[in-house]
Amino acid sequence: MQVSGYLFAVIACSGLTLSVQTGNQTRLESGNDSPPLLLVSFDGFRADYLNKYSFPNLEKFYSDGVLVHELTNVFTTKTFPNHYSLVTGLYAESHGILASIMYDPVTKKNFSIQNDRDPFWWNEATPIWVSVEQSGYRAAAAMWPGTNVNIQNRTLKYTFDYDPKVTFQERLGNITQWMTTDKSVKFAALYWEEPDRSGHIYGPDNSTEMTRVLKEVDGYIGLLMEQLNKTGLWGKINVIITSDHGMTQCSPQRLIILDNCIIPSSYMVVDLTPVAAIIPLEDISTVYKNLSACHIHMKAYLKDDVPDRLHYKNNGRIQPILLVADEGWTIVKNGGLPRLGDHGYDNTLPSMHPFLAAHGPAFRKGYKMSSFNSVDLYPLMCHLIGIAPMANNGSFAHVRCALVSEQCGELALAVGLVIGVLIILTTFTCLFKLMKNRDVSSPRPFARLELEDDGDDEPLLE
Repeated sequence: MQVSGYLFAVIACSGLTLSVQTGNQTRLESGNDSPPLLLVSFDGFRADYLNKYSFPNLEKFYSDGVLVHELTNVFTTKTFPNHYSLVTGLYAESHGILASIMYDPVTKKNFSIQNDRDPFWWNEATPIWVSVEQSGYRAAAAMWPGTNVNIQNRTLKYTFDYDPKVTFQERLGNITQWMTTDKSVKFAALYWEEPDRSGHIYGPDNSTEMTRVLKEVDGYIGLLMEQLNKTGLWGKINVIITSDHGMTQCSPQRLIILDNCIIPSSYMVVDLTPVAAIIPLEDISTVYKNLSACHIHMKAYLKDDVPDRLHYKNNGRIQPILLVADEGWTIVKNGGLPRLGDHGYDNTLPSMHPFLAAHGPAFRKGYKMSSFNSVDLYPLMCHLIGIAPMANNGSFAHVRCALVSEQCGELALAVGLVIGVLIILTTFTCLFKLMKNRDVSSPRPFARLELEDDGDDEPLLE
């Protein structure tokens, strides 16, 4: 019997079905009946806060759902680049939102948190809410970066401009009202500033202040579950809670002062710390040489020499020279420490990683994963909503095991069983053939071979 025959026979006898998913698969059904999706971001929620502080409400949330201990986010580990990567599945160099402060050398335009409404900066990518509306559904958002911008000639009906004075309760109330009154809303996004704000002010090592603010955040998660239950959405929609980046402690003793290394008139700063974007105003090789020797805890790169793993050089908005500080070090032009906590550092650092938790009919119950990439969230969300994903840097294969519909554990068990049975059958077949050959070639049960020593070097057997 051939091996393929064994395989099919075992599968047929055991009643197991093996199915392999490939690519970023999405349910494209007529009359899409996929549950709506709510995406919530608590800015600056470092992954290992989960190990250091108490989160009774968050634990209740993911105990009946999924917990991903940490996400590897994109470089730079800043708010705007990572929030746009979450909803596009693209690295920063691909979606064009490279930092919270940018300069375009062709148009001479400037981008900042206070000046972020120009579609020019956002149109290099298609965020998920644009795809949702292009598919004939509605999207809603409460202050998620970019949702108040007219991207690709689409403006959301259910959104409002960013205002930090609007409370979490008000933002959540608007979201749930939109999702309950308009059944065509398939996707909603909610943004909250904490614990990022407190992390900057006090630093993540200030356990007193971080205990206070994280208790507040956990209270908001409890409020979220209560509000969803009150409005009849709990258990009927899929909910993902995550963040954009982590936070690390800074210190006045860890300052890198650029004006101490280089003539101030020889360069211009677009963005500072911990990744500084530099425009040389004199000979670029001289400026680069001086910055390269500036400080042992800062690495200078020419744009084309930025490591490929950072995915941060193939965009015209990236400046000619980049400076990257070591973890916990702060780059300033001159002056003192601007904040006690910061982020933006290398995205391989655990302190920069956020977490993810999910709950809803699509997700497994009490399931935990160690990690995946933040760009993988986009194909997962498209799959949940039932829309076709745009080209992206993520992989649905990395996240599919979080879904109750994907037979990850069962598939592994089935493959193991098939391999085990094949080994057993192959062993018995070989033994059977050996015994049969032995019976044919041996007329006597035992024959002794006697050889005489003839004193030459001829082989014993020919």
